[in-house]
Amino acid sequence: MSEQLTYVLITPYSLLKSRTGGIIGRLLSLADLELAGAWMFAPSNEFVDRYCQTITEREDMPEEIREGLLNYLNEYFRASNKLGVPNRTMMLLFKGENAIRLMKENVIGPLVNPTGDTVRGTYGDFIGYQSGELKYFEPAVLTATDEEMNRKQLRLMAEFADTDGGIVDHTINFPSGIQPETTLVILKPDNFFKMSSRPGNIIDMFSRTGLFIVAAKILHMSVAQAEEFYGPLRQIFVEKLKSAVAARLKSSTDDIFDFDISDESYIKMADCLKEQHAETEFNRIIEYMTGINRAKITNPAEKHEPGLMKCLALLYHGEDAVDKIRRSLGSTNPAEAEPGTVRSVYGADLMRNGAHASDSVASAERERHITGLWDAHPQCEAKKIIEDYLTETGD
Repeated sequence: MSEQLTYVLITPYSLLKSRTGGIIGRLLSLADLELAGAWMFAPSNEFVDRYCQTITEREDMPEEIREGLLNYLNEYFRASNKLGVPNRTMMLLFKGENAIRLMKENVIGPLVNPTGDTVRGTYGDFIGYQSGELKYFEPAVLTATDEEMNRKQLRLMAEFADTDGGIVDHTINFPSGIQPETTLVILKPDNFFKMSSRPGNIIDMFSRTGLFIVAAKILHMSVAQAEEFYGPLRQIFVEKLKSAVAARLKSSTDDIFDFDISDESYIKMADCLKEQHAETEFNRIIEYMTGINRAKITNPAEKHEPGLMKCLALLYHGEDAVDKIRRSLGSTNPAEAEPGTVRSVYGADLMRNGAHASDSVASAERERHITGLWDAHPQCEAKKIIEDYLTETGD
């Protein structure tokens, strides 16, 4: 079977209950499928109506399942919903061989009586009908049941990606006097070198802040983006890393000379090398984030092409968002990070330290502009992925 593209929608209730990380961990670890795209939606009534229509058209769906799904969508996916909660939903795109069946059967599980290792086995419920009434139903996620439905629903999400999707902070209402902030988090490339629950685990740790995820996108950072994003570090590295250069010089020359060299002399030697060392470290970060050696680029246009590395960019929204995320993230150096923080658990070194988070509101604004997560309806790469797939497969 040729490669398929399918989707998962994490329900508003799952997002509200901070089950997002756990669900993403299951989605990434239970099937050999590539995470290809991510996008947030605040579904309009028209979107919900038309999504419901794709379910109504399924003639072979058991009536109790159909009725449960339709009631659930109408009651919980609309802006004015039964619980009065934000109708945020996160769309994730997955691609691979036999992706539709693998996602439905091996990862998500059936709506009724799912096994415990699946997403619905842990996070969903379908407590059957009693006296004609469905007692309790929470699907945790929605996905397509077959190829025909998959194409219809993907087409629908591409159509509404710009109008209903993007940065959905408008769905969140705060008590009077609260001044919410929005901060950027980037899950770094080493989280995606192999399919595992690690990205979901990190998101689960951030969920303890009580903040709201209001945007999500897969980021293939270009060299130009990385240069701009990490540009402020260039000059910081010159002085900040000088002592490390001096220490390395001392370590490597201790046995070469038969006379003592003072620390002051090592600092002077480091002064001669600090610019070159800082540039080398800057280049290492660019290559790590993009997968491209910028020194080998011969055509300036190549700097603006999408990089080879995959990151997941998220916007968190709420009171004191910057400080809450930074505390959850931990110190830059994993060896010094506070116990229980993201970097203390998942960081390997100063560069491969799990995730990036903006260090101020001003930095968040700058970084959001660079990564394309500033406008309320930013460019949706996930939409293009869907449209390309539908075109390539005969739509």
